[in-house]
Amino acid sequence: MSIFQQIAKVATMGAFAVLLAVPIAAAEQGGRYWVPKTTSAGPYWRPSAPYSEPTTMTPAAPSSELMTHAAPHGRWLVKNSTKRLAAKQSRTRSSLAAMARIAPVSKTHRLILQVNTHDPAAMNLALNNATNVTEHYRELGEEVKIEVITFGPGLHMLRDDTSPVKARIEQMALSTPEVSFKACGNTQEKMHQAEHKDIPIVSQAQVVKSGVVRVMELQETGWTYVKP
Repeated sequence: MSIFQQIAKVATMGAFAVLLAVPIAAAEQGGRYWVPKTTSAGPYWRPSAPYSEPTTMTPAAPSSELMTHAAPHGRWLVKNSTKRLAAKQSRTRSSLAAMARIAPVSKTHRLILQVNTHDPAAMNLALNNATNVTEHYRELGEEVKIEVITFGPGLHMLRDDTSPVKARIEQMALSTPEVSFKACGNTQEKMHQAEHKDIPIVSQAQVVKSGVVRVMELQETGWTYVKP
């Protein structure tokens, strides 16, 4: 090969290299990579599309079909819960009403019987009333409290030395504990001054300062007053 042929060959190869470099540089400046024209991904394969940021996925809104089915279900839950609550409250009220019908009324009946006369008939009448009232409420299974309060001439009912019903009071103290006896201290003192001796009171009775005041105080707390 002559020297001229060699020079021509070198010039041709240089021109080809220049022509090949121009499109590659232009592709790099445009943000693209040159992709060889091949059908298979070789070891130097690069994606032809430019790089982009990852896409953020936004949750899709519930479809109208889902909301259509959810609404009746929600209403059913509310309605069903309301029914269960109402049924539970009804059962509770029924149970309480049944208990109220079964349980007896917890009430204590309270009675005052006053005796202010030195009359054996009036004294026995007071004791008869106390016995009858006690037996009545015993049959009903209810509690009762009775106070026989004496003052003035009626104090003789509870005097240990003059009482015409002393034996009966002793018997009632054992069989009828619901009945208690009160003697007026003011009357006792006046009798002491008049008779110039101690006025003994039966052991089943209790002395209060004033029989009349005792009646008033019991009435103010709801006791029922009866004079035989």
